[in-house]
Amino acid sequence: MASKTFDEILAQGVRSGQLPARTQTSRDWFRNAARTTSVTPEAVVRGERAKYKNRTTIGKMYLFNYDPKTKDTLPYYDRYPLIFPVERAPGGFYGINMHYLPLTLRAKLMDKLYELSTDRRYDEKTKLKIGYQILKAASRFAPFKPTFKRYLSNHVRSRFIEISSSEWDIALFLPLERFAKASKTKVWADSRRMI
Repeated sequence: MASKTFDEILAQGVRSGQLPARTQTSRDWFRNAARTTSVTPEAVVRGERAKYKNRTTIGKMYLFNYDPKTKDTLPYYDRYPLIFPVERAPGGFYGINMHYLPLTLRAKLMDKLYELSTDRRYDEKTKLKIGYQILKAASRFAPFKPTFKRYLSNHVRSRFIEISSSEWDIALFLPLERFAKASKTKVWADSRRMI
């Protein structure tokens, strides 16, 4: 399996006439391209092109290294969450970690989340108009339930990597989840039961 960077997948997509995030066809193309590559979260976190941030912004996508305070009592956890922060919380924030969903459910949830985009340009200003009450109130967002997690700032072990909105579909399907204490198959089966 060839390992491609975000830039290589984007360039290949643009050459084939796909504009990131703009249409369902282009979303499917980028998701499929990401699915067929191999990359590690460590490589993304150390990547030369990574947009490092010290803080998160509600509605943007981030990847980071995390070591939960309660890891000894958790049945499992993701060491490299891929999240959309949803709300601030004392000492941290709440977010939806897309890694807790199998790929098909990730795609379905993301397609619904695109409806909450602040614009259709999918540039550096684009984010989601998102909040817990919005997610909870709409049945179309039901797959968010197993993804909703609290993150404590003092347990974040890397800077936040901001994922550009034009790269959301790529990040969504890259094999970046790193679950501790359980396999992704087990995590995804539990998530399906919660929905």
